[in-house]
Amino acid sequence: MGITTKLVEFCDSVKYEDLSPAVIDRVKYHFLDFLGVASRGSIVESSKPVYRLVQDVATNPKGAVIIGTGMKAAPQYAALANGTSAHSLELDDLHNESSLHPAVAVFPAALAVSEFSGGSGKRFIEAVAAGYEVMTRLGKALNPARHYARGFHPTGTCGVFGAAAAAAKLLALDQEQTLNALGIAGSQAAGSLEFLADGSWTKRLHAGWAAHSGVIAGLLAERGFRGPASIIEGRFGFLHSYSDGADPHQVLAGLGESFEIMKTSIKPHACCRYKQGPIDGILRIMRENNLKPDEVKQVTLGILKAGAPLVAEPRELKYNPRTLVDAQFSMPFGAAVALLYGKASLNEYTRENIASARIKEMMGRVSCVEDPELDAAFPRQWPASVKLTTEDGRRFSVRIEYPRGDPENPLTREELLNKFGELTSPIYPAERQSNIVTRVQALEEQDMKGFCQLLTA
Repeated sequence: MGITTKLVEFCDSVKYEDLSPAVIDRVKYHFLDFLGVASRGSIVESSKPVYRLVQDVATNPKGAVIIGTGMKAAPQYAALANGTSAHSLELDDLHNESSLHPAVAVFPAALAVSEFSGGSGKRFIEAVAAGYEVMTRLGKALNPARHYARGFHPTGTCGVFGAAAAAAKLLALDQEQTLNALGIAGSQAAGSLEFLADGSWTKRLHAGWAAHSGVIAGLLAERGFRGPASIIEGRFGFLHSYSDGADPHQVLAGLGESFEIMKTSIKPHACCRYKQGPIDGILRIMRENNLKPDEVKQVTLGILKAGAPLVAEPRELKYNPRTLVDAQFSMPFGAAVALLYGKASLNEYTRENIASARIKEMMGRVSCVEDPELDAAFPRQWPASVKLTTEDGRRFSVRIEYPRGDPENPLTREELLNKFGELTSPIYPAERQSNIVTRVQALEEQDMKGFCQLLTA
């Protein structure tokens, strides 16, 4: 029996009644985080062309909700829109070992199919747990650094499989149909890192496309379309085609012993996850030593080798970001705003700050170096190091073992609620925010079609 078939058998076995309270609670935790970033992403510039496309070709008053808007669309297009908007802020969750963002592929597909098919909250929780498992295990098996080296973005490439697995659960597909859904998904796996060259928007589309394609895969399989049963492990399958350092063993290792959603991080800073640890270190040194920005002479940041091409190279671009995407992936920019403002939230990632002479001057005090000691624990752990020298010669250093938001250093429930409130305040009134939080906490009791009505603007 092949890897793909065994993975399908596992997905079929995932039942709400067998999930631990911790896993159920974590699904709710990540769902609330997803709803916050998706709703706020609805007012981001890159979301507007997607909404115009949906308006032109796919609006349906009986369709699935597009979060934060008054629109409804065919489920695959709702998934496209919600995945794209949720990935636009760089505030969505991340699974460390696979270096990908599961929420923005899995939740949009699960929400759209739930509303389309009238699914229950319990079935939704099952589907999300299974989708996270499929997506993250494939990411681990690819070897994130080797996958990046080929120019692929794992959220897009692995995300379609996670979305398809979630859709299959909610459509109540049998094992043969689910096997076909994953086989179909494999021919839709896409996501190029070339957006880094000019700060364009395609990274945001990767999540939406993965969610869209996963829904399509499930709906086609439901109607009898066939896909290859060896799509993961085959000679021309996903692992061999998308990495030259894949480890197929990682797909099934420890399957069923624990759930990967328990190992998934929540972001506190509005930027690439590879920047989060260094920013944490800067904030700690500045806070604990009561330093002012003008006292800082030099900052040296230890960067993971896998993250350097994303946030530290090429140097000319990273020290001269031109777009918000450039800034989200510029370690010097993230360090500069952390030094100057004591935070790196959405309010700091602005066009005004990109053009700011003060930010540019502070970026000049920041250098990034690869630190081989950090790489020893990667990808299970994403450590960072920070060395800071003041104008009067004082030296400070810190090593961040687990960035804020990691399961080992999690955001508290209160911090998550504050993040949700800040993100959704421009979209929903306070009463609606409170209602969403309350009903997410009782997700297993929800009729998902009714729940989704809360998400309209």
